Amino acid sequence: MMKKLILLLRKFYCLLPVILYDIAAIPISWYGAYWLRYNLHPYPSILNSTHSVIALISLSVVQIGCYYYCKIYRGLWRFFSLNDVLRIVKATVSTVVLVIPFFYLTSLLNYVPRSVFPLYCMILATLLCSGRLICRLHWDKRSHDNKETDIKKVLIVGAGLAGEGLVRDLKRGSPYKLIGFVDDNISKTGLEVHGIRVLGTTRQIVEFVNRYSVDLIFIAIPSARSSTMRRIVTHCEASKVAFRTLPGISALAAGRVEVNALRPVNIEDLLGRDEVTLQWDKIAASVLGKRILVTGGGGSIGSELCRQVLALKPAGLTIVENSEFNLYKIEQELKEHFQEIPITSALVSVTDEIAINHVFEHFQPEIVFHAAAYKHVPMLQNQIRVAVYNNVLGTQTVAKASVNYGVEKFILISTDKAVNPTNIMGTTKRVAEIYCQNLNDKVETQFITVRFGNVLGSAGSVVPLFQKQLQAGGPLTVTHPDMQRYFMTIPEACQLILQAMVNGHGGEIFVLDMGEPVKISYLAEQMIRLAGKEPGKDILIEYTGLRPGEKLYEELFHESEQLASTEHEKLFKAKFRELEWNELTQTMRMINTACSEYQEGELLILLRSLVPEFQTSELIVV
Repeated sequence: MMKKLILLLRKFYCLLPVILYDIAAIPISWYGAYWLRYNLHPYPSILNSTHSVIALISLSVVQIGCYYYCKIYRGLWRFFSLNDVLRIVKATVSTVVLVIPFFYLTSLLNYVPRSVFPLYCMILATLLCSGRLICRLHWDKRSHDNKETDIKKVLIVGAGLAGEGLVRDLKRGSPYKLIGFVDDNISKTGLEVHGIRVLGTTRQIVEFVNRYSVDLIFIAIPSARSSTMRRIVTHCEASKVAFRTLPGISALAAGRVEVNALRPVNIEDLLGRDEVTLQWDKIAASVLGKRILVTGGGGSIGSELCRQVLALKPAGLTIVENSEFNLYKIEQELKEHFQEIPITSALVSVTDEIAINHVFEHFQPEIVFHAAAYKHVPMLQNQIRVAVYNNVLGTQTVAKASVNYGVEKFILISTDKAVNPTNIMGTTKRVAEIYCQNLNDKVETQFITVRFGNVLGSAGSVVPLFQKQLQAGGPLTVTHPDMQRYFMTIPEACQLILQAMVNGHGGEIFVLDMGEPVKISYLAEQMIRLAGKEPGKDILIEYTGLRPGEKLYEELFHESEQLASTEHEKLFKAKFRELEWNELTQTMRMINTACSEYQEGELLILLRSLVPEFQTSELIVV
């Protein structure tokens, strides 16, 4: 109790000068209003009356009460803002609204000219605001003077809402001197934002950096397309000064634009694509209250699917994963952030039929996302049986369990390497597609396939490899100068998987719009530049030649597959190839037998019978 009293007294002591200033402003404003009302007469005779003194005392009591009620002492003068102005206006107007009826009932209104009230409001609000504003300007100047030696000149790219918010935050005593804006909207050139001028367009970045000796460039365009970011970054790199960017719109949605949100530009900013508008209402309705199962839930795609699904409040989530470490890691993360939703983990391989059936029987999932697969192309070229056993028979095992235990929807996560495959991995994924799509017509469970290209930052992808090589000082190894790949971010890939789940009714192969393919050599060069190095000078790029099973170009659909649009502009449907069901099931039995007997030569023949477009000569058959 004593501590609270001491803290209260200390707070009151700190506020005492402020309170005394605000109280002194009341009679000054009241008499000032009379003075203006009577045409600047030095001392109007009406103020000599007792009624005038009573009116002032009454007004002061009410005004002090309104100060407290409207919380005008919550804001520090050093950070005086529009919110503080609104509180002051509210306090002054509230006082007048309250005292007028009181003056009327006590006949004091007969001695107060009506025009005094609005004049009083204006004068008092001006006095209170000006005192606080002067204090803020004083503190800003002191802060600026103290940091003058360490001050850095900043050029801001983007004179929109994000740029305006960034300027507002930078002016709060930060060690930066704002030189100006650049913006590609030429109608803004010459205009000002909070007193900071728009100098020109992004093409003039190098010119302005040299002219004004700029130290830093801040990119404040969170909605920028990747093509726009690539162009801006090219100009920033040419200027030879450091540059940072605000995160995307989704990342900023939870808070205001501020200096602390600035971060280095990463490769996702340059290769990521436009923000995707999803039918979140339909997606949420499809997941809400449902039991969800994700195989491969500890992998890059599987773990992100778990995060996004849990955000939509399912009845429960079951994670199937054969890596002990990955399962432990994702389970700990999810249970920390989604404590209200039951999360169960199963250390199970999708090839273990008994264990998979036990999991399905126990948890009764309603929607299954099958993300478990082996994906390393060169390694699987020499591991035919392992690839088939996991990617083909594992998919069959989970699909059968889904049918037997009444799963509503089964979503198979596939790859662009399944189109005209030149490697074992892509061929096994193509067989998994064929099996699921043909099974769809025989059962009530809806089997939906989603096919997309490379995801940025996934385990085993080129981005983590390049990052590791950069840390080691290079060189960055690229297989071929002309190699191209489709890229998207992991969150976006998972969002479109959820969208495909909603749009699919069974039997579809959904192809995600991956945008334009990107040369791996360009990716390597950009990652070197983003690390502040010069490609070919500081860090070398070494071309090693195509690895077994690799293609220069990937395709998202087969030439015989007819693409059709869907409700969503980023999703297309590819018509799958129908096979005679008995023939397909017979081939699957033969595949099972060949795996059991470790006949990799027979497996290769069976794969080619199901996927005749499979072309490769670089295989080691044991």
